[in-house]
Amino acid sequence: MIPVKNDNLNKTNEIKIAKNDADEDIFSVLMPSLEPFESVYDVGRVLGEGGFGTVYSGVRLRDGLPVAIKHVANAKVKVWRSINNLRVPLEIFLLCKVAHIDGCIRILEFFEKTDSFIIIMERAESCQDLFDYITEKGILEEHLARDFFSQIVKTVIACHQAGVVHRDIKDENIIVNLKSLSLKLIDFGSGAILRETLYTDFDGTRVYAPPELIRCGKYFGEEAAVWSLGILLYDMFLNVNWKECQDLIRKCLKVRPQRRPHLEEILNHPWMSASLDTPQTSTSPSISPSPSRSPSSSASEHPPATNCSTER
Repeated sequence: MIPVKNDNLNKTNEIKIAKNDADEDIFSVLMPSLEPFESVYDVGRVLGEGGFGTVYSGVRLRDGLPVAIKHVANAKVKVWRSINNLRVPLEIFLLCKVAHIDGCIRILEFFEKTDSFIIIMERAESCQDLFDYITEKGILEEHLARDFFSQIVKTVIACHQAGVVHRDIKDENIIVNLKSLSLKLIDFGSGAILRETLYTDFDGTRVYAPPELIRCGKYFGEEAAVWSLGILLYDMFLNVNWKECQDLIRKCLKVRPQRRPHLEEILNHPWMSASLDTPQTSTSPSISPSPSRSPSSSASEHPPATNCSTER
């Protein structure tokens, strides 16, 4: 069971999301329910653990709806925001801002406890994360690889348009629906409000971090996202010798962030716009693979020479 106290402060806030960029118009929160969490959901096995909380499988008792249940201790919350005068962890705020995006995991409701928050999210019954999917399947067919990466890039673009930067894009944070092959971006615990100025904090996965953070301690949101997408693309297509795909990876992994493509430019790259019925071949040398699928591969080994300029 989730380690929470049985107290009189249990309350649930079901979220209704409007597609509007203004914060005061995005959130509509229902009156707190008097039902305790334990009478509304049945908690199952652990799905995953991270630096900000533990995620469990669960079922809503009234209708059997499968859900994911994340328990976040207040002590681990670094940034708080306000939703209709209610103080909530930034992760809940970000989930509400992206709830209208098909490619993002959708928040259903949340409970406030005396020492923690419980976040209830959608969960497909037939799904697995992209890391496990690729591990089991091996090399992806080119049309599927392109479709997956296109879905991810479009979702990241939509998040940025909603004012949210994820900051931990990796295959473990992407869920594959095994029936529809649609993807969902999950775990916004390392995310932030998107801004035009530099970030100096980073709570995401270190091997997906951009070189400007490692060397200079600062980075821009979009450029860092493009770097992470380049690492993801390399990791997804290890040992695949597609010339145009390699070109896109190299562009995303430019050491100088100013030389990386914008997110929209990735979608216009020749490999992304090539016919799905025409697999590409290449006589050029492939990108040197690492012995395993770990993202700590050679693609993520940051070169020592990085420009610390703050100009974009």
